Amino acid sequence: MRVRAADAFNHTRFSRFLNSGAGRAFRFVAGLGFLAIGLRFHRRASGIAALVWSVFPLTAGGLDVCYISAALGGPFSGAKIRQAQQSWDGAGSRQRQTS
Repeated sequence: MRVRAADAFNHTRFSRFLNSGAGRAFRFVAGLGFLAIGLRFHRRASGIAALVWSVFPLTAGGLDVCYISAALGGPFSGAKIRQAQQSWDGAGSRQRQTS
């Protein structure tokens, strides 16, 4: 059976962190940092790039979405990703118990 790229990503510790409460807060704070840098240097190309980039972590953290999972063909909603992760964890523990 072939594993989808989104499922492979969503099984990683990195995805689990990003879609946790701490990960959402991290993304939101990182977005605020990019926003602050962009506002400070708004007359430079790098400042404009920081302003544009800040939209992604701000919305990802604030709206509980995962752009990486969506780009790989998986769920966009952080809640759906966490729900899938819990079902994977449950299936893995049942397999270990029956082995």
